[in-house]
Amino acid sequence: MSEELYKQMAQAIIEGDDEAAAALAQQALDQGIDPLAAINKGFTVGMDTVGELYSTGEYFLPDLILGGEAMKAALAVLEPVLQARGEAREILGTVVLGTVKGDIHEIGKALVGSMLSANGFQVYDLGIDIEAAVFVSKAREHAADIVALSALLTTTMLHQRDVIEHLAEAGLRDKVKVMVGGSPVTQEWADKIGADGFAEDAAGAVVVAKKLMGV
Repeated sequence: MSEELYKQMAQAIIEGDDEAAAALAQQALDQGIDPLAAINKGFTVGMDTVGELYSTGEYFLPDLILGGEAMKAALAVLEPVLQARGEAREILGTVVLGTVKGDIHEIGKALVGSMLSANGFQVYDLGIDIEAAVFVSKAREHAADIVALSALLTTTMLHQRDVIEHLAEAGLRDKVKVMVGGSPVTQEWADKIGADGFAEDAAGAVVVAKKLMGV
């Protein structure tokens, strides 16, 4: 019975149906199914499928967003129960995320944060127009595994390099991986500034983050 429910959970994510995802999460709890099992065997499977469909061009940005929202709806039901039990879903890594100084673009960065969170990362979204020193202090505060830097303007791309330099000066560069992204950002630029990873979109960011964490 639970196997069929897991399939329905995955399908709710694939279809981007947040109401169905939340209802199935509650159904799992009502049936005594372990919340962690529901996340790992059901909803996460669906999220992985959404990422695969996006990477092959079968899904588009709206599909990706809907899948992420459905995942969040399911987690909103399940995570309070896990916390009450003193449990937690497995965290793949901790990410400090933000749009760099001088740049106020929010949407792409927020989508990356949602996708990383939906795929098992602990995400601290600092927001937009963030100074290099703030990335450094928050990376230290949260013991970040990854610092993810978004820049949507050619003029603000330089601040991605500034953050990497500040991390080095603070003695943190060998402790954290740095991911960069944004419409003008390229693999060539990432290599030039010494970033550890580059992704063109939110689905790609999940793949890169997992690779950086060795999962």
